[in-house]
Amino acid sequence: MQYQNILYEVKDRLAFVTINRPSVLNALNDATVNELIDVFIKIKQDASVGAVILTGAGEKAFVAGADINELSRRNVLTGKEFALRGQMCLNIIENLGKPVIAAINGFALGGGCEIAIACTMRVAAENAKIGAPEINLGLMPGFGGTQRLARLVGKGNAMELCLTGDMIPAQEALRIGLVNKVVPQGQALAEAEKLARKILAKSPIAVGLIQEAINRGVEVDLLEGLNLEANLFAIACSTEDMKEGTKAFLEKRKAEFKGK
Repeated sequence: MQYQNILYEVKDRLAFVTINRPSVLNALNDATVNELIDVFIKIKQDASVGAVILTGAGEKAFVAGADINELSRRNVLTGKEFALRGQMCLNIIENLGKPVIAAINGFALGGGCEIAIACTMRVAAENAKIGAPEINLGLMPGFGGTQRLARLVGKGNAMELCLTGDMIPAQEALRIGLVNKVVPQGQALAEAEKLARKILAKSPIAVGLIQEAINRGVEVDLLEGLNLEANLFAIACSTEDMKEGTKAFLEKRKAEFKGK
């Protein structure tokens, strides 16, 4: 696929995906969602990529929401199709098996907020504004926002964000656990890359297993989650990376993981 609405490049095992519609604050339309699905499937299948940074073009927005021109024409059928397509896209991102770090460089509203919370972690610039303003359009989140927000920041905070439609500043997002870090304006991408590079130095297998344990574990009761963790731990114990990691520790040297 030739991408018209996103930019994609890989540098030393780190993929950079940039939603590139700055003239409309990187608003999501059907074509952009389809391109995101395509690129993340490509990334999932590319063994040379170990982590991803997802951001928006320009200085104003990560993603400012859905494209209102398209949204205003949706009906009960096309609305559900759009929601399911968006959910599919975000499910791929969340369950990629490789960390996806959102570099939130400005507005992350509606679908932009939903994309960000589907990522593994979020780094926000201090000027970022985050929210779920769909209710102001007589709508509600449709890309998984009601579900992921409640799991990430708790039911009460999710209710307040979705029912008021208010935007919150980056520091408030940090306080409620919506983002992991807040950095000075213009530094979100660099901080996200720093975080990604730190993870890239770890065992790719262990990184994937940890993500699976957390993502699947929060959906089940504690006993089932513990059993899942034990099974995934057993898999980790069977890897060459585990042998290298323990040997390197005992030999007081830096481990060189191969992803095997």
